[in-house]
Amino acid sequence: MTYIVFLFLIGLILGLIAVASNPSPYFAALGLVVVAGMGCGVLAGHGGSFLSLVLFLIYLGGMLVVFAYSAALAAEPYPETWGSRSVVVYMGMYLLSVVLVGWVFWGGWYEGSWVSADEFYEFSVFRGDIGGVAVMYSSGGGMLVVGAWVLLLTLFVVLELTRGLSRGTLRAV
Repeated sequence: MTYIVFLFLIGLILGLIAVASNPSPYFAALGLVVVAGMGCGVLAGHGGSFLSLVLFLIYLGGMLVVFAYSAALAAEPYPETWGSRSVVVYMGMYLLSVVLVGWVFWGGWYEGSWVSADEFYEFSVFRGDIGGVAVMYSSGGGMLVVGAWVLLLTLFVVLELTRGLSRGTLRAV
């Protein structure tokens, strides 16, 4: 199980590098799908299967639709691909920085510290992720509402920025 979670973490890092280094929204969408899938795999590997499912459905069902809509409005005739020189340079720099940071912190990482939420199931009354959802809705209800408002505001900002050529902030001069 440790090796599977390790592969999910490597895929998560490579997906984040693909999103961060690519200026074209077309190819960054594939990186976002990889990041969402690998992040949900890491959560499921640590015992949060319900939160993993909720994250995957909400992220891919909501935010990726908004991202695809704004990418369609900001269409480029010749988008930069992952093989372009600038994108390869950025990917190399990000990968080198991840390797250097990993090398610096390598001594504190042990496989025994990767314990899932259900590892000590005989001592708990309910699963770890279900209890987290209950706490999120009871104690963190205010932050949940604030987060929903921020996402709505982000939607309007993105749609205003990519409204079209004649109106909006991003237009040809």
